[in-house]
Amino acid sequence: MPMDDRRLELTMGNLLRIGVLIAAGVVTIGALIYLAQHYADHISFRAFKLESPDLRTVAGIVKLATHLDSAGLIQLGLLLLIATPVARVVFAVIGFALERDRLYVVVSTIVLAILVISLLHAT
Repeated sequence: MPMDDRRLELTMGNLLRIGVLIAAGVVTIGALIYLAQHYADHISFRAFKLESPDLRTVAGIVKLATHLDSAGLIQLGLLLLIATPVARVVFAVIGFALERDRLYVVVSTIVLAILVISLLHAT
């Protein structure tokens, strides 16, 4: 079936909707596990405690999430939430290329490049 504007619009909308729902589900599962494990913990606001260094890398987050670590699951959900609009732009480039709409391919590619550069240089 050829790609047309309506089909492209519906597919991109569904991609965003599904991505956000999956991200929210993963964060919710992580939050429920966290609450089940730490509901009675005493919170001290006097000392700042750093989180695990594994929560600062994608590989570490995935490793913790596969072990059902609550913080790892929450971080994975947030990564999925960030990845959703990036995936939408990637899909837009592909969809506009299939439609042979060169102007929107160029614009979408520029937006994708800006997103990738900003994500790679965010520290």
